[in-house]
Amino acid sequence: MTVGIDPHLALVRPVEPLTPEGCQECLIIGSPWVHLRLCLTCGHVGCCDSSPNKHAHKHADAVAHPIVQSFQPGEDWRWCYVDETFV
Repeated sequence: MTVGIDPHLALVRPVEPLTPEGCQECLIIGSPWVHLRLCLTCGHVGCCDSSPNKHAHKHADAVAHPIVQSFQPGEDWRWCYVDETFV
């Protein structure tokens, strides 16, 4: 099996976080979050799958933006929700 480049990386764009202060939806509803993820297609900031509302994953599923990057200070990794792998 040959490991190739994730085809979803073609959806990655230079983005600015839309809500750098936290998860966009949690800020609206007043909910806490555990960690934040930045959508690398549109700049949406959502909470991680360990958070009660899992807004980053819900955003990825709803609008087909599969690649996120950790939005935690000092972290630099990316995740593809479709392929369930680091990219």
